[in-house]
Amino acid sequence: MVHLEFYDGSGQTANDELSEYMRQKEEILIRAQAGEEQYRDSLGWLAVDEWAGEERIAEIETFAKRVREDGDILVIIGIGGSNQAARAVIEALPGHGKVKVLYAGNNISSAYINHILEQLDGKSVYINIIAKNFETMEPGIGFRILRQYLKKRYGVGYSSRVFATGTRGSELQELCVTHGYTFLDFPEDIGGRYSALCNVGLFPAAVAGIDIRAMVSGARDMEKNLRTTAGEKNDAFRYAAIRNVLYQKGFRMEMLASFEPRYQYFNGWWTQLFAESEGKDGKGLYPVAVKYSEDLHSIGQFVQEGSPVLFETFLDIEKPDAEVILEADDVDDGFDYLNGTDLRAVNSAAFSATFQAHSERLPCVRLRIEELNEYSFGQLFYFFEFACYLSGSMLGVNPFNQPGVENYKGYMFKALGKHK
Repeated sequence: MVHLEFYDGSGQTANDELSEYMRQKEEILIRAQAGEEQYRDSLGWLAVDEWAGEERIAEIETFAKRVREDGDILVIIGIGGSNQAARAVIEALPGHGKVKVLYAGNNISSAYINHILEQLDGKSVYINIIAKNFETMEPGIGFRILRQYLKKRYGVGYSSRVFATGTRGSELQELCVTHGYTFLDFPEDIGGRYSALCNVGLFPAAVAGIDIRAMVSGARDMEKNLRTTAGEKNDAFRYAAIRNVLYQKGFRMEMLASFEPRYQYFNGWWTQLFAESEGKDGKGLYPVAVKYSEDLHSIGQFVQEGSPVLFETFLDIEKPDAEVILEADDVDDGFDYLNGTDLRAVNSAAFSATFQAHSERLPCVRLRIEELNEYSFGQLFYFFEFACYLSGSMLGVNPFNQPGVENYKGYMFKALGKHK
């Protein structure tokens, strides 16, 4: 289970103050645990088994097996919440299959899409277009280019290589009916950034050989914990409270940090989750992420001596899963003090030293994760989704809408000649 610890050596936030804030806001936790009627259309993720129960998992595994038995490459076509969660897991874990996953529809760079196409020749290719309402331009362009590629290579039989994840009644489902693509549900009651544990995130992960049952098991256990644990003992509630108390004290940025580069794409998922959920009505912490130890040699300087505008949340893996022993050789390089040391111990020492140094100057949250695997990813997805629901409610914003995302599109569509 994920466990939270909070340190503030600067003395800016007393435990009594945090406890009082949680007592004042406990009704928010109680309502979230039950699922609020006002957000009913956005809470499909709250009960894990609603969209990741046995029947749905079995269906996903059947579809994924079809691709894994014949395919070499799956191209996910989606942007933001439509690919972030799957990519976070796929890129972090080795998987157990031969299918390579590529990502399109997340930008409009001609050089990028050409590089994707160059990797497909001579390979057995499948695509998964993920678009809740099929109105966003980037995946629309990616889908056009990739389906034309498939049609040119495979002829009329190309349609069996297309999986489309969208909402029922959408234009994307109509395309499936017309052209024979395989349709997967994108739940109407789940927004993209909350969609890790449904067809959106689980199907691509299954194709890549990820143990999605372990992911769902982790999420299910986290749901049970967070929806039954009251008050200060609830770590997601505590995390949300810490974020809001620090925001009230003038902090304007939260920085997610870890000493494991395999969290790189999880960082992107986390950043979108909180930026899109809380950045509205002139409010919200600005979420950023760093990769230690690399970024200690740049951003670390700002943390230690720059403007005190941020606090840090650390992901701490308690049981690293690879051993590398540093051995002596015939080169006198000045690092013999490390002879015989496991690189895991070096990384752990760097983590502990960094956490101590940073928490002496600014508030730091430590989230302990036992191992980096499918089970812990499921836990983290659910933990942060539930915490974001709580945190946005404490902030006084709707954690599930994103009106500002649409603002730039009017100008862009006008420039491109779209009139409706």
